[in-house]
Amino acid sequence: MTDAATDIAEKTAPRRASLRFGAFRQDAENVRALERVRTWTRESLDLAADDAILVSELACARPGCPPLETVVTFWIDGGQRHWFKVFKPVAEVVADDLPPAWLKDSLYAADPVDGACC
Repeated sequence: MTDAATDIAEKTAPRRASLRFGAFRQDAENVRALERVRTWTRESLDLAADDAILVSELACARPGCPPLETVVTFWIDGGQRHWFKVFKPVAEVVADDLPPAWLKDSLYAADPVDGACC
């Protein structure tokens, strides 16, 4: 092997940090941003009051990914799961970033999604 190839082969992969209790931001500003996106999602997609909505901010380590992205998952009609991403931190999301109601059915996720595409 060449010196460069040897250097690469000898490097160990970085350890992924384990998820720990308290790893989620719970400050008042972040909680307000999560609730704001949840409210806008319900209004934008014309969801019923009893439809569950989960808004989360996730870190992405994939090349080309923004460092933080907002993921919105919602369940309608007896458990049909739908989801979409906004490629910015939850505090920066505005109402116009959310999909319109006519797009709701295309957000259906029949199978577990690993986010490989986006």
